[in-house]
Amino acid sequence: MNAPKLNKDQIQKIVLSVMGFIFLLYVYSNFFLGPLQRSRASMVATMQEKQKKLDHSKEDLQRAAALEQQAKNATTRFASFKALIPEGAPIAWFPPRMKLFFANQQIDRAGARLEGSTGFKQPELANWNRYNWIIDLPQAEYATLGKAIAELENTEPLLSITHVTIHTQPDAQFQQVTLAATNYILKK
Repeated sequence: MNAPKLNKDQIQKIVLSVMGFIFLLYVYSNFFLGPLQRSRASMVATMQEKQKKLDHSKEDLQRAAALEQQAKNATTRFASFKALIPEGAPIAWFPPRMKLFFANQQIDRAGARLEGSTGFKQPELANWNRYNWIIDLPQAEYATLGKAIAELENTEPLLSITHVTIHTQPDAQFQQVTLAATNYILKK
């Protein structure tokens, strides 16, 4: 097993071939793979940026859809509130409405009077007025009164009871009640 001896000329060819191969690898990696890697990195960064924009756009679409649904709900709610307000001045229809409501709740002789009205300072509520009413109930039972107040606030979404004053009478079964209520009415 004798290895053949290489002469000087063959060694130079081998060394030159190895150096050429190393030079070829250097040129390939710097001039072909380098720009390709930079291009790939640039493309990955661009794709990530576009993906972020796409994700942001999807979120914007979801927010827009949610906002559109809220607008539909608000429009429907506004139309239902508007339908609850009868034609004419509130002083003409609110007291009879309260008298009828409390009569249906077995509380007789209810009366309502206007204490005052004010507009809203917010521009988006400029078409609405706040009416403050005093509702007098000369004879009411505690249980009937409690149910009636709860029913009133549940059936009249634009009305809220702000103050309740109860005076006892010699007949312990009945009390004299004064309710302060606030009603929000669209200007016509």
